[in-house]
Amino acid sequence: MNEPVIIKLGGSIVTKKSEDGVVDSAKIKLLAEQIAPFAGKFPLIIVHGAGSCGHPEAKAYDIPGGVTKANAAGIFVTHTAVSRLNRSVVASLREAGMEAVSLHPFGCCLAENGRLVSAGVSQIKEMLSLSLIPVLHGDVVMDTKRGACIISGDQIVPYLAVKLGAKRVGIATDVGGVLENGEVIPEINRKNVGEIDLGGSSSTDITGGMRGKIDELLLLADEGIDSHIFAANRVADFLLGKNYGGTLVRK
Repeated sequence: MNEPVIIKLGGSIVTKKSEDGVVDSAKIKLLAEQIAPFAGKFPLIIVHGAGSCGHPEAKAYDIPGGVTKANAAGIFVTHTAVSRLNRSVVASLREAGMEAVSLHPFGCCLAENGRLVSAGVSQIKEMLSLSLIPVLHGDVVMDTKRGACIISGDQIVPYLAVKLGAKRVGIATDVGGVLENGEVIPEINRKNVGEIDLGGSSSTDITGGMRGKIDELLLLADEGIDSHIFAANRVADFLLGKNYGGTLVRK
């Protein structure tokens, strides 16, 4: 199998993050139209964030604090919210002509103390062999220490990149890259990350905002795999290998 390409669609571009539970269908359609011409040219995995679908529910039930019988009802509520978003994303991808298929982390992933220990890698390999496009997302998953936890798309992407040998990893966001004082930072690495003010998310985000994203991507960089953060309207340029600006995250 050729090396897969992994694209993460940020929660801020598939939902309206300032409005709880609102899917941004127009932006999803534009993303699908950018990606569609590349379907079948190489193995492709798409992961999307939860945005305003799932974060409020997880916070309301205190899923990040661990799950017991007292708050286990939050598993269904949170998973239902993110699954609804995933259906919208997959529907748009399929309408654009892609063989996209949902792969819910709740059913194929397992965590230990908040970190992935399995993520459906065998299933994904079989899907890719049939030229299907797995579409995963941030989700609630069972956890051997906490009962259940939230696994963000930002954690899923590096895990799969390492396990599947991906060399091209792209993160599409609602801005042109990682910003500091309004300017795109061209590169983030272990040497300069401590000097950068990564700030946080202005909306409900229980997965760490931009700081959490960069922390995960630096772990990926430690494994020898670079990643790229860029504006959502540059997805096609990324897939073409053209100059797409943004921020390079490397070791």
